[in-house]
Amino acid sequence: GAKLFTSTCLACHSAAYMRYNRLTDIGMTKDEIKAMLPEGGKLGSTMQAAMDAASAKMAYGVAPPDLSVTSRVRGADWLYTYFRGFYKDPAKASGWNNVIFPNVAMPHMLAAMQGEQELRVENHGGHEVKKLVLVTPGSMSPAEYDATVADLVNYMEFMGEPAKLVRYDLGYIVLGFLFILLLLTYALKKEYWKDVH
Repeated sequence: GAKLFTSTCLACHSAAYMRYNRLTDIGMTKDEIKAMLPEGGKLGSTMQAAMDAASAKMAYGVAPPDLSVTSRVRGADWLYTYFRGFYKDPAKASGWNNVIFPNVAMPHMLAAMQGEQELRVENHGGHEVKKLVLVTPGSMSPAEYDATVADLVNYMEFMGEPAKLVRYDLGYIVLGFLFILLLLTYALKKEYWKDVH
């Protein structure tokens, strides 16, 4: 997920609150991280977009948002559905549209992997049902693409809150301490009240 994010997403988007050296938290070595760094980048530098905001605004009509905390704002399920929801739309400037985010300015950067989908609207009992159909396969099977998107979303989830796992571990330690404190408090209560009863 981290490799796909740095090779694809960082072309336009930035992740200004994430530093490359935090990738060691997910098991990457410093050599693997150095291979992903942009030219002139350092291990402690933040993840900046290759394209500056003014150029991106000229190309897409809007500056691409920073993706550092997108997973916390939108949620992992939304992101997963978003990356799987692109379809071909010749009416749009980018040639792409999205089911979950209509009229999005972002082109489908993962189209070579997924292939081209087409939106079909069917009428079932007076209700419109929108359905995406793969018309041109990509370099990956649908299952492989879904797994790749899941990896990307998992990385974005980590990026949104890198200390989440540390916080969970700390929570178990605090709960253990409180349980031991409860036992000690109960023993102290028994000792204090033994002469009263």
